[in-house]
Amino acid sequence: MKFRCYCIFIAVAILLFLYRSVSVSAEETQASVHHYASALMEAESGTLLGGTDSDVQVPIGSLTKLMTVYLAAEAVAEGSLTLQTQLTAPPSAQEVHGAVIWLTSGEKMSVEDLLKAVIIGNANDAAVALATQLAGSLSIFVGEMNAAAFSLEMRSTRFADCTGESAENLSTARDIAKLCRILLKYEFLRPAFTTWCTFLRDGKTELVSENTLTRTYEGILGCKAGHGDACGYTLAIAAKSEKMCCIAVVLGCDEEQERFTYGKNLLANGFSNFCVTTPDFQTEFLRPLPVAHGNAASVCLCTDALLSIAAPIGAELSGIVVLPKYAEAPVRKGQPLGTVAVYCGDSLVYEVPLLAADSVSRRSFWDSFAVLLENLFK
Repeated sequence: MKFRCYCIFIAVAILLFLYRSVSVSAEETQASVHHYASALMEAESGTLLGGTDSDVQVPIGSLTKLMTVYLAAEAVAEGSLTLQTQLTAPPSAQEVHGAVIWLTSGEKMSVEDLLKAVIIGNANDAAVALATQLAGSLSIFVGEMNAAAFSLEMRSTRFADCTGESAENLSTARDIAKLCRILLKYEFLRPAFTTWCTFLRDGKTELVSENTLTRTYEGILGCKAGHGDACGYTLAIAAKSEKMCCIAVVLGCDEEQERFTYGKNLLANGFSNFCVTTPDFQTEFLRPLPVAHGNAASVCLCTDALLSIAAPIGAELSGIVVLPKYAEAPVRKGQPLGTVAVYCGDSLVYEVPLLAADSVSRRSFWDSFAVLLENLFK
C-alpha cells in the first residue's frame, strides 16, 4: 500500500513538472512573437505605396523618441531654443533605465548634443532632459506629444512617455512614416540622423547608432532603429534616389537583421516601381460655371497648384471634372465650386478643388428690373 501511494505521488509530481515546463515554454514563445507591420511611403506627397498591416496599432518602443525629437526640432525652428542653448539635466534624468549617457542632475549640455544622444545613442536620460525643458514636466510633455500626433493626423498613435520604455506607446507603420516625413523637413537634424558613430563630452562619451544602415545604405536620410520586449525589432528609414524619396517603416520583427532586410526591400520596391509625377490638367479648357441670380451670368474657374504624386511607372493619370449645374450668387473669389478628381487607373489618387476666379455679387431687384427693361427694348 505504501509503495502504491509512493508511486502515485511520483507520477503526480512528474505531471506537475511537465505541465509547468510546457506552460513556461508557451509563455516564452508567445512573448517572443510580435505583430509584424510595415509601410512604404513616398515622402513628397505622403502617398502610401505599399506595406503589410500598415494601419494596425502595435507597440513602437524607442521609435517613440522620434516624437520627442520632433517637438524639440519645432522649438528650434520657432526660435524658443537654439542648437547651442545649454540645458540643465533634471534629477529625473538619473532615474531612467535602458540606454543612457549618464547625465547627472545639474549637468549642462547643448540642445544639439542632447538631440545627438537621443537620435544616435537612443539615450533615455537625454530625452527626459529635452522633455523637461520643453514642457516643464514629463506628464505635460506627454500631453503635448499626443496633441502633436493628432495635429499631424497620426490618429492611431498614443504616447505614454517620452522615451518609449512603456509598452503603452502605440502607433502604426503608416503613422510613423508620417512623422518621419515631417522630420525630414528639419535640415539641422540630418547630420545626427545619418551618423553611425560620434562622441560627446570632448570624446569621453561614445554614441553608436543601432541603425547600421547609416554607414552602408547609399542615399540614406534618416531616421531610427530600435528594439524592445514589447515591440520587437523596429526600423524607420528614409532614403532618396535620383527620382524620388521614400520612407520605409518596419515594426515587430523577431530577428535583429530582419528589419534591415525588410526595410531595404521596401525601398527597392519603391525606387524600382514608382515615380513622382504631376497630372497634366489644363484649366483653360474649363467652361465658365453658370451663376444663378448674379450680376454676371457665369464665373471662370481656376485651381490651386496641382500636387505631385507617386504613381506606378508607366501608369496613366486622368482627371475628371466634378461640378454642379450652377452656382448660387453671391460667389466670392477663391470659393470652392467643384473638384478635379485625379485617378490612376480605377483608383482615386487625390482631389483638387476648383475655385472661383472672380467674385460675383447677388443681383438686386433693381438690377433685375434694369435687365428686364434692357431685354424689352432690344
